[in-house]
Amino acid sequence: MNHFLPGLLVGLLGSLLVAAGLAGVILSRLRQVRRRMRRTLARVRAASRRRRARLRVVQRLAELGTLTGGLAHEIKNPLSTVLLNLQLLQEDLDPADPAYSRLTARLNTVSREASRLRDILDDFLRFAGKIELRREKADLNVLLEELVDFFAPQAQLHHVQMRFKPPAGPLLVNVDPRLFKQTILNLMINALQAMPGGGELILSAAVAGNEAVVDVIDTGKGIPADDLDKIFHAYYSTKKGGTGLGLAMAQRIIQEHGGQLAVKSEPGKGSDFTVRLPCE
Repeated sequence: MNHFLPGLLVGLLGSLLVAAGLAGVILSRLRQVRRRMRRTLARVRAASRRRRARLRVVQRLAELGTLTGGLAHEIKNPLSTVLLNLQLLQEDLDPADPAYSRLTARLNTVSREASRLRDILDDFLRFAGKIELRREKADLNVLLEELVDFFAPQAQLHHVQMRFKPPAGPLLVNVDPRLFKQTILNLMINALQAMPGGGELILSAAVAGNEAVVDVIDTGKGIPADDLDKIFHAYYSTKKGGTGLGLAMAQRIIQEHGGQLAVKSEPGKGSDFTVRLPCE
């Protein structure tokens, strides 16, 4: 018994040491878990704060959009009155008056600038407003052929040769024909303006997987690399007198259709605007 007791004590002491070691490991693990939980909770709280902040920003932007839209309407109403009165003033002028030509020139300048302001407001209201698509199944070949027939005389007037490359068969998509044609026409007008000395405008359509791909290609001056990321931004324009909403509106229309609008360009060689739309 006397020999048994020391062995038992040694065994108990060893077990206590092992238990203490295990307890230390467990406590260390618990501290690690607690630290991870604290970090996770901090991330969750931060994410929640960011979500609330984003929500406030979205609400503020919605309020701002409503306010600016209303303001644009309020400006348009008196602007129409101004234009009407300018026209009446011109009619009241006496051609026999020595100052007639000078007054007429000044009234024409004011009328022109007022009309430009009205056009800017119209563009803004179209861009800021909700786009309601009236989709229908359409053959892009037919829509593009109509655009080519309509645009060809204007291209010839500017010494630009037009070419249309349709796919072998029908290219069916579910689109709003009016808005789609408005988008492609906008791209064609931009291409024409990029070739003031003449050139070639190519309109092509093809199928790539489950997408319809339309390219509007010009041989104009091209777009500098620094501008490629900016041209779809609202109110960014490199053209004198441009509102900077044309390409932004075109991109928005294509995105509303579930598609994409992109551009590739090389200065001195031309640009290629590509529209991708889901096939029917």
